[in-house]
Formats: sequence, C-alpha cells, structure tokens
Amino acid sequence: MKIYHNNRCSKSRDSLKLLQSKGVDFETIEYLKTPPTKEELTDLLVKLQMPAKDLIRKGEADYKENFKDKDLSEEEWVDVMVQYPKLIERPIVVKGDKAVIGRPIDKVEELLAE
Repeated sequence: MKIYHNNRCSKSRDSLKLLQSKGVDFETIEYLKTPPTKEELTDLLVKLQMPAKDLIRKGEADYKENFKDKDLSEEEWVDVMVQYPKLIERPIVVKGDKAVIGRPIDKVEELLAE
C-alpha cells in the first residue's frame, strides 16, 4: 500500500493514523517533497477511476489564478499537477490496483476491507 501524504492536511494525517492503527504495511510518499511523475499520476488516475480535472484542488490560489476557467485536455491537467503538486487532492491511498481519496476517511476504511 501507499499513501500520498501532506502532513499539513488533517485529513491526510487522519488517513495515515488509520493505516498505522490497522498495522498494514505501507509506503508514505510526501508528494510535495517528491512530486509524482506524469506516468505515476496517470497510473493513479486509472486506479482512482477518475478524470484528471477531478483530482485538482480547486480552492487553491494557483488554480484560481492560473487555471480556473481553462478547458484543458486530460494530458494537460496531468501536466498541471506535475508542475503544481499542491493542486493534487489528498490524501490518496493506494492498495494494489485500486486507490481512493481519503475524504471522508470511510473511503480508506472501505479500501482496507477489500
């Protein structure tokens, strides 16, 4: 398992604590320090079963200032997240070929139960 984690985010910390409390073996990726590559993001989107635009944090200043009214392609949205990893929704928890955004934390619990 993996968690794409931002320690400044309470939801991300909650998901991390849940994984620790369940005693599962997982890798923590602090995605702001080690941003995912274009290939990793594309793979995550497949596991999340969502389009790239849905993984964008639309409340962030970078989004509002640079991308709010833009109609970008799937590949362009992935490029945006590679360039601005702060725009990636968090936390993302990956188990095998499935992934969830840990909002609400129930989604992480459901993934663990699978």
